Parts: sequence; C-alpha cells; structure tokens
Amino acid sequence: MVKIRLRRVGKRHKASYRVVIADSRSPRDGAFIEVVGHYNPLTDPATISINEEKTLKWLNCGAQPTDTVSSLLRKAGIIDKFKQQQTSD
Repeated sequence: MVKIRLRRVGKRHKASYRVVIADSRSPRDGAFIEVVGHYNPLTDPATISINEEKTLKWLNCGAQPTDTVSSLLRKAGIIDKFKQQQTSD
C-alpha cells in the first residue's frame, strides 16, 4: 500500500519533516516515491507547505495518509477538496 507520511530531516533536536509518498513497507527515513511538501513544527506558528495538485493526484490513486499527515492536510484544506471531488464523481 502507498502511504502519505512524514520523513524526518534536520539535525538532532532541530527536526523538520518532508511530506512524502512512500511504500508502507519502507522505513520512516528510507526509500520514497515523491516529495509533496514539508512541515516544520519548530517555527511559531508551525510551517506547513504542501503541493495540493500532487497530493490530490496521489489521494485519487488510493494513497492513504497517516494520522498526522491527515491532520496537516485538513489544516491546509486539501482533505475538503478531495471529499468534494469524491462526491462530484
């Protein structure tokens, strides 16, 4: 299964994350298919930058977001657009 999840980058105690498309069997910081955004929880407020077009494409292909990524997508408004597309089809 393909998942949309976070990949940790940055120094020790200075973590930031990339939002990636990856096979569910690969490790957290292992192989991935595509980078679709980034998330930095250390800034005030937290920085969320996600490519909406790529993310919607992968959601339509059946990729499942993790719980954390799902909340980030909800904050960015991408989940709402995905649900609207599903009801219009």
